[in-house]
Amino acid sequence: MNQNELKNLRFEGGCRVDKLDIDLLKYLQENARITISELSKKIALSRPSITERILRLQEKGIIEEFTARISLNAINRATILFIQLSSLKVSNIEFEQMIKEDKDVLECHRVTGNTSYFIKAAVKDMSNMKLLIDRLMPYGDINTTRFRISCTLSSYSAN
Repeated sequence: MNQNELKNLRFEGGCRVDKLDIDLLKYLQENARITISELSKKIALSRPSITERILRLQEKGIIEEFTARISLNAINRATILFIQLSSLKVSNIEFEQMIKEDKDVLECHRVTGNTSYFIKAAVKDMSNMKLLIDRLMPYGDINTTRFRISCTLSSYSAN
């Protein structure tokens, strides 16, 4: 991002950020446990200034939370699948209440178009994938044209 773009960069509520804020956010996205001292060295800014910037970014809602990424392999849920579910047989409210309780579902997004929901799930193996599908079947018309499963080969996250 060049200097002109940074000058005009504003977040919700009019909060202006500069190149140092952008760098700070980049390092925090890569490793939320990075120390203030390490950030100070990487960005060439004093520790109190780094702390002040982090607090300001939190207060403005730009930084929402600091989280840990759990290895799905380590917890024996290495099979990731993306599911498209269409033609609900129940209300959206009923479906969303059910899906929030499902231990295998990582994310669920209500979308527009022919598909009602995109679901990201993690299961132990193919037999558990079948069990998940069986749990979802009562909630929508599921057939090969409306319900797709893709196993993840690799992934990238922009954080």
